[in-house]
Amino acid sequence: MKENKKNFLKKCGLIVAILLIVAAIAGCIYAVNNSPEKDVISEVQSEEKTEIEEIEEEKITEPSANETEEEGDEAPSDDSLKEETKKQEEPPRENNRTEEAQKTEVKEADNDNGQLTCTLSVRCDTLLKNIDKMSPEKAAIVPANGIIFNEQKVVFYEGESVFNVLKREMRSNKIHMEFENAPIYGSAYIEAIGNLYEFDCGELSGWMYRVNGVYPNYGCSKYVLHDGDRVEWIYTCDLGRDIGGGDVPGNGRNSNE
Repeated sequence: MKENKKNFLKKCGLIVAILLIVAAIAGCIYAVNNSPEKDVISEVQSEEKTEIEEIEEEKITEPSANETEEEGDEAPSDDSLKEETKKQEEPPRENNRTEEAQKTEVKEADNDNGQLTCTLSVRCDTLLKNIDKMSPEKAAIVPANGIIFNEQKVVFYEGESVFNVLKREMRSNKIHMEFENAPIYGSAYIEAIGNLYEFDCGELSGWMYRVNGVYPNYGCSKYVLHDGDRVEWIYTCDLGRDIGGGDVPGNGRNSNE
């Protein structure tokens, strides 16, 4: 009887010990699960997880650098290549102009505002061959090359005469010139250019003019210029015969005066 009682007590004590151990283990588990350190760790893990998800979303929505480069390096279309080739093959318009068109443009430029051009020259080289017939004072003023006004292009206006151009250019270049109006002939008569007068080299000497190689048989005031004319004033020592003019008056007076 006593022995059975002892066994019962031992069993009860063992059960109580087991229950205490189980309770202790459960208390530890509860303490671990509800500790503040665990909460902090969970929050950190949650934040890291959120950041990782956000980074992955950005990667999905934003194009990669390689994709951007591929878009920039996209090959041009056939139409753009054809247009570029056409531009390269097309010659510059400026180079397509013919020489004739360029000459026309130059002539039109000269004729702007109604301005026309001719060439004018004044020379007395015949005096160089007859210098012995002149007075020393006159011989001293003859140019060494016989040129008083070198041939050059000058401007004139529609309706102007040989006389108009000569008078204007001599005044503009400060070259001495004297003339006489001869109403009976309806023209001006040139008496002197560059201080060289008629009769300075004899009684048949004086000034004559020719246009385009021809000596007109009327005064210089009557000769109306045309665009491109070549006007020459030449001093003659033999009434034009020494300069190819024969007996043509050509300066506003008759040959027998």
